[in-house]
Amino acid sequence: MSARWFAPGVLCADTITKLPPEAAGAVVVSGSHGGRYPGYLAAKAGVRAVILNDAGIGLDEAGIGSLDYLDALGVAAATVSHLSCLIGDTDDMLARGRISRASAAAQACGVVAGQGCAEAASRLTHATHASTAAPSVGEARGEVDVPGSKRRILLLDSASLVRPDDAGHIVVTGSHGGLIGGDPAAALRVDAFAAVFNDAGRSDGPGTSRLPVLEARGIAALTVAAGSARIGEAASSFHDGVISAANGTALAGGARLGEPVRTCLLAWAASR
Repeated sequence: MSARWFAPGVLCADTITKLPPEAAGAVVVSGSHGGRYPGYLAAKAGVRAVILNDAGIGLDEAGIGSLDYLDALGVAAATVSHLSCLIGDTDDMLARGRISRASAAAQACGVVAGQGCAEAASRLTHATHASTAAPSVGEARGEVDVPGSKRRILLLDSASLVRPDDAGHIVVTGSHGGLIGGDPAAALRVDAFAAVFNDAGRSDGPGTSRLPVLEARGIAALTVAAGSARIGEAASSFHDGVISAANGTALAGGARLGEPVRTCLLAWAASR
């Protein structure tokens, strides 16, 4: 999961939440979704350019929200299609990923839709290194007020915000449901009662690979469809999300595919 060099000037990081100092001035290829907050983290790190996963593009095009944000800062950015490679896996991105969208700054470097990720990364090494400070994009950590509930429903825009005292509660994230770098230990850092992710446009496996890993730990885990909730926004996952996949523990607990996720979560919060 640690960042590593793919080629001179091109740094790989399965998650944008853990960029080393060397990311400054580099082209970063990351398996994270292409929403606004990952774009902010890339700009904050001082990258020359970044390639992310379009996460199915999804509701309100939240999966590519970083492109306009970064373009306004003069930072070249592109996304690979969620259908071309595994989200959260930069090795697969570089081997099979195909560009789906590119910002104006990236297009100026010759990055176009359909291009291989590795070729696009090489072209982006010629991008202008912008020096504009990144306007803050607040990543929220909140809670649903459920009077008399036995369990808390926590809203975390990123699974990276989970804390030890979240164990035993219901954790709703805005993160994608794919394993980061294929690492089971990265599925969730605490033993929550239940966890919710966004399927990033792939409920058939690539966007739901955390679910069986969490099942082995006895954690009910669900994904909501990318078209139903804005990726990167836990509040949207809770209020808007429709269940697209669920592990056996979640199904045994009453989760049903196609139903609003809040219906299931409110029932779990009230149960003993």
